[in-house]
Amino acid sequence: MKKLLKGLKGHKYICFMDFEGTQFSHEMIAIGAVLATLDPRTGRVKKSKAPFKIYVRAKNKIGKYVVDLTGINEDMLREQGVTFTTALMELKKYCGLAFKKCTFMTFGNHDMRILSQTITYNLSFPKEICSQIQKNYFDYSAFISEFIKDEHGNPLSLVHYCELFGLQEAGIAHDPSVDAINLMHIYDAFLTNKDLVLEQYKLVLQKPNSHLPSPVAKTIVDLASGRDVSAKEFENSLKEYLS
Repeated sequence: MKKLLKGLKGHKYICFMDFEGTQFSHEMIAIGAVLATLDPRTGRVKKSKAPFKIYVRAKNKIGKYVVDLTGINEDMLREQGVTFTTALMELKKYCGLAFKKCTFMTFGNHDMRILSQTITYNLSFPKEICSQIQKNYFDYSAFISEFIKDEHGNPLSLVHYCELFGLQEAGIAHDPSVDAINLMHIYDAFLTNKDLVLEQYKLVLQKPNSHLPSPVAKTIVDLASGRDVSAKEFENSLKEYLS
């Protein structure tokens, strides 16, 4: 899809990422990532590296909800966690030469909030690494939700997109490396299941769009619903709208 490829800025690599954060301070406690090499013509995933996962020692408490959701607790961070700077340096090392040539893709913008909040708690942080991620960041949830929504017009969750495309989840949800793998699979499924995406997009278009003039919105709804609309009918609806 041309719009998606344009958003990738010509990069031939995507680092699919997921950050986990504390409950209240939104400070980073884990990073999961999968680096993929793309087919330059189609944008599809050609190959991917083994997933990356690292725990990050936070300065603030995690919170019971996050502990229950992710399984990450204070003891794990004390025993297995590294500093924020070390975690990002390890992520850069994992990406290798692709680090400056890739798009950093997450599912939703909360991951970038976690990155920004964690920076505020670390006066000495790797500015170049953070800047590179923020500059080449792509929110895949915002992109795919333009074409596929639930019956109420809301974006689907990562799990529900997997279900829609018939994808088997890579493991337990809210493990950051698992979520990164699932995101990669959804990205690729979107590009390969063109008929399914088309049908889902038609369902989205069948819902009136309040941001468009009513004659235009109605015509789009009619067309997406399978009803032919003549130029004369459209002109009459415009005349009525302008009267």
